[in-house]
Amino acid sequence: MAPMLKVEPLATVKATKGATATVTVKASLPSGYHANTNKPTEAYLIPMTLKWTAGPLEMDSVVYPKGSLEKYSFSDKPLSVVTGQFEITTKFKVPAAAATGPAAQNGTLRYQACDNKACYPPKNIPVSFTVSVE
Repeated sequence: MAPMLKVEPLATVKATKGATATVTVKASLPSGYHANTNKPTEAYLIPMTLKWTAGPLEMDSVVYPKGSLEKYSFSDKPLSVVTGQFEITTKFKVPAAAATGPAAQNGTLRYQACDNKACYPPKNIPVSFTVSVE
């Protein structure tokens, strides 16, 4: 069975029209597992991605964890991976025309978890938070 990445619930974000808002997704993998970073060192590896669907906020940028280079028996060269706890930070623009009040902002975190012997099929985890536009 593939290991499950855990994502902490996100708090409500207060956003001001015309400003920016920052959201940090805190995630963790069980001990003994790793996931590829958003820039894997091998073409066949599936990168970690965080995509946000349309909502009251406009995605500006996503900053992924740097990861570390680890050597595994199944690869000739070190792989760029994250282990344990890590964070992915998204900066959003708050459109001047955004509707005032609470709304949902939804996204999907895609990752591929591996251990020292094998990689598991990629998984998609829904990520969402409430944004309160003022």
